Amino acid sequence: MFLLGRVHVVPNLLTHWWLADQLYAWQGGRWSAQSHWLTEGILHNGARWMVGVAWLSIVTAWVATMLRSGWCALRKPLGYLALVIVLSTGLVSALKSFSDMHCPWDLGRYGGIGVHHGILQARSGAPGHCFPAGHASGGYAWMALYFFFIAVKPEWRRRGLGIGIGLGLLFGIDQQVRGAHLLSHDLVTAMICWSIALGLDWLIMRPSGTEGAT
Repeated sequence: MFLLGRVHVVPNLLTHWWLADQLYAWQGGRWSAQSHWLTEGILHNGARWMVGVAWLSIVTAWVATMLRSGWCALRKPLGYLALVIVLSTGLVSALKSFSDMHCPWDLGRYGGIGVHHGILQARSGAPGHCFPAGHASGGYAWMALYFFFIAVKPEWRRRGLGIGIGLGLLFGIDQQVRGAHLLSHDLVTAMICWSIALGLDWLIMRPSGTEGAT
């Protein structure tokens, strides 16, 4: 019986239903945090504006490197960082537009009318467009700071990585609490963002002789 219990629990954890079930139950059997001033107003809407302003600041700094000769060494790292962020968030957004997976708050399991389908399962009913996690991509995209700091200030590279992971976790957990995403959505988003940051590091930064660090 003990082994059977473990076999039952492992798939539940792997599909991340357990965590969503706990969050839903913790809020009294409803997504009460969906429209809360903190989770929606600040950590979702406000944070989205913050990420946009931060990206525009990076682009502005990149343009400034063309006007100030003393900043030319920052041109490629800043361009790399701006490109990774826009490609990471853009790709995740594009994948969401083609996805038909529902948000937890839309599912019958949590009081909605939608039906959950696995990625390879046949679909029925209206599509969802909730996979991967768009808001979390605005945080995980900043993992590119790891490679940015390798180029400009290597001793800060882990701080840069910590910023990206921390923002991704903050935005992702916020959306899970609101019922917008499952944990698996965030994990896929983090993987996409890291892959883009790593790939563009090899394509843009390494040919100039910039070597990575661990």
